[in-house]
Amino acid sequence: MHTIEPYYNWRGFYVASEDIQSPFYGREYSEFEFTDAIYNYCIHPQWDNIGSPSLFIKILFADYDEGFCIIEMFGEWNDVVQNDIMIFKRDIVEALMECGINKFILIAENILNFHADTDDYYEEWFEEVEDNEGWIAVINLRDHVLQEMQTISIDSYFVLGGELEDFSWRTMTPQQFYSSIERYVFKRLA
Repeated sequence: MHTIEPYYNWRGFYVASEDIQSPFYGREYSEFEFTDAIYNYCIHPQWDNIGSPSLFIKILFADYDEGFCIIEMFGEWNDVVQNDIMIFKRDIVEALMECGINKFILIAENILNFHADTDDYYEEWFEEVEDNEGWIAVINLRDHVLQEMQTISIDSYFVLGGELEDFSWRTMTPQQFYSSIERYVFKRLA
């Protein structure tokens, strides 16, 4: 687990700890001291702790003029025990929305498990972005995580599946990635 680190090739474009509007502004990171763990497994120190013992994130890019951000996620998304969606929505998403972000791209290939509870926070988030002509796209979900989300209809709040199940994004710039996802979202919503 400690070898899985957030994507770092976009650091020349954006660094959340240097962005005054980011919830992680001013955060300092160690390359050698492992302070966080998921179920007793140390994780790479570059992941951002959002207050959940099992879900960590990294804001890879935010463009306040265009109103979008790209967030990589890692760990177990557990709404049953930790209410991770509440923590993520209240502490991260709402802070970004206050700065004009209304389009969210969640990179979920490192979400190892998903445990659903109610869809209240998902519905709230969806309604807030929809009211501002935004959307939420989730890419590269593992099959079992996608199935769990579909089982309780959380997929009705996100754009996911289809071409977004195996999306090759690491060779793109953040703007190219966003443009590709935006085209797909508009095609799906039309």
